[in-house]
Amino acid sequence: MTNMEKVHILDHPLLQHKLSILRDKNTGVKQFREIVSEMAALECYEATRDLTLQTVEIETPIATGTFQTLAGKKLAIVPILRAGLGMVEGILNLIPSAKVGHIGLYRDPETHAPVEYYCKMPQDIAERDVIVLDPMLATGGSASAAITFLKGYGCKHIKLMNILAAPEGIACIRRDHPDVDIYVAAVDEKLNERAYIVPGLGDAGDRIFGTK
Repeated sequence: MTNMEKVHILDHPLLQHKLSILRDKNTGVKQFREIVSEMAALECYEATRDLTLQTVEIETPIATGTFQTLAGKKLAIVPILRAGLGMVEGILNLIPSAKVGHIGLYRDPETHAPVEYYCKMPQDIAERDVIVLDPMLATGGSASAAITFLKGYGCKHIKLMNILAAPEGIACIRRDHPDVDIYVAAVDEKLNERAYIVPGLGDAGDRIFGTK
């Protein structure tokens, strides 16, 4: 295993239970899609643990007191198309004010290198803390390319959220972007000759959208 500094493996029992359902080849599209969204929401709790708070005065039905609210930090989530779209709703349910950018990348079947085909970002993306979303961190090429692109936009605070990772993918991000924290529910054994995570859960995009 590579250097695991800034790698957060989230071993909460609910995440592990839901991940096991995703791994099952007999899990249908509807359930798979719902669980991906649920896991994204659960991981979001950890990925946003460092949000700053401010004290405000609020009048309750009983009395006036001082309480804590978020300090107005701007957030953006950026799913890597297409599988990353499956994680968006779960996070927006928790943080409805977050803006959403999109990066379209696909993996060349021969070289496994990422190829960009679409990009659309909020105008103020450089002012926001960004969470990049992709269920699978396999070779790490797509995620690394997406992070590089965001840094080119001026983004300085970037996190990567995955459901499942391979050691090779983590090594890639740690090498290319040692400043980026990775949040993931599990790290599997390895990649196979087709660059799929083993034992993994198959192609997340195909299983989310029913295209396999």
